[in-house]
Amino acid sequence: MKLNYKIIFHFFGLLLLFNGGFMLLASLISLIYKDGATLGVFAAGALTIFTGLLLMYNTKDHKKEMNKREGYVVVAFGWIIMSLSGTLPYVITGAIPSFTNAFFETMSGYTTTGASILNDIEAIPKGVLFWRSLTHWIGGMGIIVLAVAVLPLLGIGGMQMFAAEAPGPSADKLHPRITDTAKRLWLIYFGYTAAETILLKVAGMSFFDAINHALCTLSTGGFSTKNASVAHWNDQPIIQYIIIVFMFLAGTNFVLSYFAFKGKVQKVLQDGEFKLYFRFIVAFTLIAATIIYFQADVSKSSIAHPMVWGEAESAFRHALFQVLAIVTTTGFVTADYTLWTPFLVVFFFGLMFLGGSAGSTSGGVKVVRHLMLIENGFLEFKRALHPNAILPLRYNKKSIPGDIVFNIQGFFILYMLSFIVGALVFSMLGIDFKSAVGLAASSLGNVGPALGEFGPVNNYAALPGLGKWWASFLMLIGRLELFTVLILLTPFFWRNR
Repeated sequence: MKLNYKIIFHFFGLLLLFNGGFMLLASLISLIYKDGATLGVFAAGALTIFTGLLLMYNTKDHKKEMNKREGYVVVAFGWIIMSLSGTLPYVITGAIPSFTNAFFETMSGYTTTGASILNDIEAIPKGVLFWRSLTHWIGGMGIIVLAVAVLPLLGIGGMQMFAAEAPGPSADKLHPRITDTAKRLWLIYFGYTAAETILLKVAGMSFFDAINHALCTLSTGGFSTKNASVAHWNDQPIIQYIIIVFMFLAGTNFVLSYFAFKGKVQKVLQDGEFKLYFRFIVAFTLIAATIIYFQADVSKSSIAHPMVWGEAESAFRHALFQVLAIVTTTGFVTADYTLWTPFLVVFFFGLMFLGGSAGSTSGGVKVVRHLMLIENGFLEFKRALHPNAILPLRYNKKSIPGDIVFNIQGFFILYMLSFIVGALVFSMLGIDFKSAVGLAASSLGNVGPALGEFGPVNNYAALPGLGKWWASFLMLIGRLELFTVLILLTPFFWRNR
């Protein structure tokens, strides 16, 4: 069966309309702050919208049916199309004149990685910085989920694309109709963003800083408007605690937030993944805080503003912040954790492979996959002792089909292979071992800060051009759960059958 290319390009046109609309919003911010970049950002938006309209017009007679193959093409290439068009505000305004750098920054934005090549963020026009944060916010819940909410207007069902894009191994339904599910998720997402913006403003941030950090927190992105990231507010603990709360929420399955708002709190508390996610955060924070308090030479790691490291509260706050920033793959920074102790460097590196909850905006492997791998491992011990016993893997009191278990095992193996190959390619480009493995883990897990030369107080400007393209590819496959992109590299996917 041939691919329905017309509907694919029609959907690309729709995505470009969304992208262009958000660019126009960024140009409005530029106009308000009179940063001198208004015309450039507006021109980028107008060009993107025009291209989108042209695509939609030329494919208006498309056959309104989409199968699973077309869903995968739209998701994978849709993110690339969005990233290519998303470079325009950077290139046209001259904020990032290099196309390679602009594409890296944009892909880092849409995949919510938060890795940046900007050496002086505070010198960038505010309209461009707002666009930079918007790329996080758009990518956070998934461009496709956003577009699925309006597909009924085009007479197209969006189930195939939601199945391909939805984070994690499963996508629980809030409502039988997929479009209503997408709308509810976006309503929660928007509500959290507005709430954090208000709280950060009340806590002492400027409105511009508050809305940008809210956009980047809920998307678990990590772009900041300050060169020192959130360490800029190290003398205002309340700001960091607010960001901590919303990083935790962003790393939690948004379906559980819906249940909580509906009063079904017990359902949240009984969820197996949520319980493990919460226990992980508590345990890892206590380990990090104890080491910081008793052992770490934290005087070297302060980025901006003196911190009262002698107090238990300060050690606890910075430990909790960095644990959440890495586990949820948000990537905000309050200190250079690579200067604390060697143990904590390895510790935080290991956390890059954890990831938040399925159905959240986090990247990484996801907690539910780790949960199922661990439980299945224990079941294998029992099966060895009782070979004739029927011992199914259970999650939330439900039996998990064998094909899902195999899928999770396959994903984990593929993830580790991608990490190894990723590190090997970086090393071929002349990058030292510590930096190479850090880059591979951070890019694939959409974390942001890496290790070595690309640690939390540095950026990715020194990465060679080929390295930036390779990192962009790792960001993409990591954000789209590996299979969605890698399946397009197989010859049998493109065979007409």
